[in-house]
Amino acid sequence: MAIAARIRSTLPLFHRLLRSDSLPSHTPRAALHRTLLCPELSRKYSTSPKKDENVKVPLALFGGSGNYASALYLAAVKGNALDKVESELLDLVQASKNSQFFSQFTKDLSVPAETRVKAINEICGQAKFSDLTKNFLVILAENGRLRHIESIAKRFVELTMAHKGEVKAIVTSVIPLPPQEEKELKETLQEIIGQGKQVKLEQKIDPSILGGLVVEFEQKVFDMSIKTRARQMERFLREPINFGSL
Repeated sequence: MAIAARIRSTLPLFHRLLRSDSLPSHTPRAALHRTLLCPELSRKYSTSPKKDENVKVPLALFGGSGNYASALYLAAVKGNALDKVESELLDLVQASKNSQFFSQFTKDLSVPAETRVKAINEICGQAKFSDLTKNFLVILAENGRLRHIESIAKRFVELTMAHKGEVKAIVTSVIPLPPQEEKELKETLQEIIGQGKQVKLEQKIDPSILGGLVVEFEQKVFDMSIKTRARQMERFLREPINFGSL
């Protein structure tokens, strides 16, 4: 991705920032605090105009990552920037996976908050991130939450999918499904889920299941793997036989 490449190109800046002893401690964040809904970020959201009260999260998410993702979702919907913010978050997560140094930087709480903020501002500027995404990442940097960016992005994607009426289905198999089988499985899942929602199929490869399929969607799991069937057969064979019932 072009944005991910831009992010990687800014990594040398981290080395200079981490060695810097004089970094600005001021960061313009008041506007974001008024926009984003997180317990530790804003207590003034209730004063928003009535026209914003209709904006609600499509899913109730819990925990720290869920709160941050929900806050960003609300701000992105109001700013008509849902797809852009999602793309930028995922690009940042991918850059973290591609760079061990960047990944360590986001997780190292010994790095001063000012240094984290300075680095994020530089990164977002080089990657040409939107102000909404940049300001959100600054908040994470200030509060030592950059280490949770992957889980926050994951929860944010859950919200955007719900917003679009999409349902994520994860299919685990030993080898990739042939296109025709994938198409038939997707059509079957679409019939189960019903109209009004669109199935987004994600394939995972796991040789340990030995064969068959494991399908997960909407908190349901259909385990049709050979591994599970073998375990069930093993339990059946271990059960004592009651000859009196024969």
